[in-house]
Amino acid sequence: MSKLKTFLDTLSSDEKQAFAAACKTTWPHLRNVMYGYRPAGEKLSVAIEQNSQRKVTRIDLHPDDYWEIWPELKLVATAGGAHA
Repeated sequence: MSKLKTFLDTLSSDEKQAFAAACKTTWPHLRNVMYGYRPAGEKLSVAIEQNSQRKVTRIDLHPDDYWEIWPELKLVATAGGAHA
């Protein structure tokens, strides 16, 4: 989760709240994901990727199983397009 923490650390408190809302979650839940206390669900992972402008990707959030959730991403990672 280090990429998520690195990204969120660049945001102010208000921006963190707004980012969580844009991802349709709460800041406390997002903080739990950031620290690894809770997993990022599939929908939240997509929202984080979109709302961070791909600074944090689904592959970053699911490095051990992203290809099982999103098989199309295996092709991207194999082609060197991933930055996991």
